[in-house]
Amino acid sequence: MNFGENLKKCRLQAGLTQTELAEVIGVAQPTIAEYEVGKKTPTLDKAIKIAKILGTTCEELFKERTDEND
Repeated sequence: MNFGENLKKCRLQAGLTQTELAEVIGVAQPTIAEYEVGKKTPTLDKAIKIAKILGTTCEELFKERTDEND
């Protein structure tokens, strides 16, 4: 898994839509979609906000995983 996949998994576990997450961190919904498909990477300050909102860490969001159970 990469950042986008980790983000989507955590967002869904938190019960948030892309639009809800976007509103909280101050970006447009298409930006979240681009993060999730790997077209964009958030700035550090946005990544920190995302991690806090989703109850995780930046390290976990950016962690490369080969197995979904990692």
